[in-house]
Amino acid sequence: MAVNQSRRDALLGAIAGFAGIGGAAAAYSMYKTWEPLPSVKAAGTTRVDISPITDGEMRTVTFRGKPVFILKHTPDMKTDEERDVKIGSGIYTVVIGICTHLGCIPNWEADKKVWHCPCHGGEFDCNGINVFGPPPIPLVIPAFKIDGNTLVLGEEGPEYEKIPAKFKA
Repeated sequence: MAVNQSRRDALLGAIAGFAGIGGAAAAYSMYKTWEPLPSVKAAGTTRVDISPITDGEMRTVTFRGKPVFILKHTPDMKTDEERDVKIGSGIYTVVIGICTHLGCIPNWEADKKVWHCPCHGGEFDCNGINVFGPPPIPLVIPAFKIDGNTLVLGEEGPEYEKIPAKFKA
């Protein structure tokens, strides 16, 4: 009787072991299908050389189908240490250029130093903070990192990690 019991325990242990290995293999293969391919990850970034941007100039680049505004501050523009990015000797605002009210694309008005949303009159200051009208929150900041004079959109660098979560995309 003891021999049959130990044989049964060994058989159940072997079946449980094979089932565990099979379950782990299935879970790993599902994980690998959900993870983007390296080529897809590389295509998910946009590199922008910011060295030619002059003081007060605002550039628009497309990142993942959305406009991203890059504004180099002039000495008379107010700064926001929580939102602004220091790259070299310049201070920049980097935001996704979509109004947080209804998704319109605001226009940069250099004379007033504001982004003005044409749909409902909302305004954002040079740091992307909502200052007038219906937008409920500031313009959001996309993930980025600094690589010398290059802004890499789509990767998180130490500069991006310092920004409070309430401002991030």
